[in-house]
Amino acid sequence: MFSWVKQEHGGRNKEGDMYQTVTEGLQTLYTKKLLPLEETYLFHDFHSPALEGADFQSKPMVLLVGQYSTGKTTFIRYLLEEDFPGMRIGPEPTTDGFIAVMHGETEGVIPGNALVVDPKKPFRKLNAFGNTFLNRFFCSQMPNQVLQSISIIDTPGILSGEKQRISRGYDFAEVLRWFGERVDRIILLFDAHKLDISDEFSEAIKALKGQDDKIRVVLNKADQVDTQQLMRVYGALMWSLGKVINTPEVVRVYLGSFWAKPLQNTENRRLFEAESQDLFRDIQSLPKNAALRKLNDLIKRARLAKVHAYIISYLKKEMPSLFGREKKKEELIMRLPEIYTILQREHHISPGDFPNVTKMQDMLQHYDFSKFPSLKMKLIESVDKMLATKIAGLMAMIREEESKQPPAMVSGGAFEGSEDGPFGRGYGEGISAGADADDWIVSRDKHRYDEIFYTLMPVNGKITGVNAKKEMMNSRLPNTVLGKIWKLADCDQDGMLDDEEFALAQHLIQIKLEGYELPNELPNHLVPPAHRKNPTADALYNHTED
Repeated sequence: MFSWVKQEHGGRNKEGDMYQTVTEGLQTLYTKKLLPLEETYLFHDFHSPALEGADFQSKPMVLLVGQYSTGKTTFIRYLLEEDFPGMRIGPEPTTDGFIAVMHGETEGVIPGNALVVDPKKPFRKLNAFGNTFLNRFFCSQMPNQVLQSISIIDTPGILSGEKQRISRGYDFAEVLRWFGERVDRIILLFDAHKLDISDEFSEAIKALKGQDDKIRVVLNKADQVDTQQLMRVYGALMWSLGKVINTPEVVRVYLGSFWAKPLQNTENRRLFEAESQDLFRDIQSLPKNAALRKLNDLIKRARLAKVHAYIISYLKKEMPSLFGREKKKEELIMRLPEIYTILQREHHISPGDFPNVTKMQDMLQHYDFSKFPSLKMKLIESVDKMLATKIAGLMAMIREEESKQPPAMVSGGAFEGSEDGPFGRGYGEGISAGADADDWIVSRDKHRYDEIFYTLMPVNGKITGVNAKKEMMNSRLPNTVLGKIWKLADCDQDGMLDDEEFALAQHLIQIKLEGYELPNELPNHLVPPAHRKNPTADALYNHTED
């Protein structure tokens, strides 16, 4: 699907490597350029396991995280519009494990121990978390159209209060970090009545640090509170998130009620519909951006691997050859923040590229620094060359090939028909109002607009731009908006408005005042009857007036 180079070169780059797809190109670059650096400096022991073919070839994945009873499993069922094998829903913590909901020709459940030995699934490295985790991890397969484009990872309900003190038997935060590095979207779900962020939830969010661009927040069950309460709930949620997500940007929060039952409070229905459509569009775009996401993650991994190599080699260089190794090791671990600063200046590295210093200090306690490898500039230069030339070329090819064969958007389930038909967003509202009506919608209020029109001293049935401007300025809309309305309303472009054009201008002003957007071109159903090419339009309009 994606060719790495132009056809005249026979599909080969300057080094003779042939890549038939972007996925193959990424996998080959990782294996040949980055993996040797990672293996040499024990990157997999300190940070993240090695990537495999399935990590590059897998479909986009969505990770759902939230406290128990916030509607994670219900959200998946809402998207799929059918039950999936192994699904349990209830007010108590029903989902006690990780569930990978994926596409399969037949319905069924694959246990965790069998799942991590399947080379076609991107979960083989989860084997490192042990049997306790694998007993609480399984894959739910089913032939669903939504799952042809994405996979969804359901997680255990995060506990609060006394419950969070019960050990899960595996490192929950580390498992989340593993998934966070590999998924395309992370959705944090909150309940409108359950905004407190427990210690375990706080640790889970912190485990996703470095994946801020993937995180979206959903305030579920928002229909269970009225407008005034919703404003307070939203403010409280943003305040709580600000304490655990340390970014200068405000995280995107979607409001709504994501299940197929009637809304309890309908006063915010329009808001909920707009928010759900925004969230759907975000999820639908994942296949399109999947290649770029994998490219971005590979670049982040390469930068971290380089920094890790500098740290390990520096510790090796500072170790004495014979005596006092243990004492020097303790000293170097204590001085690690200072070493970070030295490496920043020496190699011109951004502080944000360095791993967490506290975690690094804890892990270094278990290693013999004298056995660390020295700095091998050839490996560093190979990665630098990959970042400077190979990745840049591949990024250009992604866009080129996408324009030739755009990837399919997520469809089926709740995504099917969400934009089309009378229940699509904006249907029959704003500029679309009256599109399927027999009469000209502006004529319903034209008698009011005519009263204003005739006070503006029309000459030969038309008013000048100066007189029209005085009246249109009463709307207090900016001149840029009023200028656009004038261009849309002046159908014959003679610099004047007749009674129908003036009525149309007033109608467009009202649409804008109600918060809707204006089109770049006037839709056919809004063209005044006297300015339509269809001669029957005048007869229809005159009949309506009578």
